[in-house]
Amino acid sequence: QVQLVESGGGLVQAGGSLRLSCAASGSIFSINAMGWYRQAPGKQRELVAKITSSSSTNYADSVKGRFTISRDSAKNTVYLQMSSLKPEDTGVYYCNYLDRIRGDYWGKGTLVTVSS
Repeated sequence: QVQLVESGGGLVQAGGSLRLSCAASGSIFSINAMGWYRQAPGKQRELVAKITSSSSTNYADSVKGRFTISRDSAKNTVYLQMSSLKPEDTGVYYCNYLDRIRGDYWGKGTLVTVSS
């Protein structure tokens, strides 16, 4: 089992910045991917960014150039630095852990609200 705990959400004005953190604990496989998804009210959950254990990254087009994902493998922690935030970035942000053997694990989510 893998447990994920997110932190760092909150209320910010448009143009501002936030940093989300997700700490993973439990049975962490060395080859994995961790990432962030978000779900806006009335919409489906969507990928924001992900990073593999080899530090390969992938971003949604809507956040490229504004968000940066990084990880500290020694701490099993992934970060999402969000800058130039827009009201459409509002939503619940979920941390995700994936490995080939067991599949997906999810955190409980942290709310990000961007006011105009």
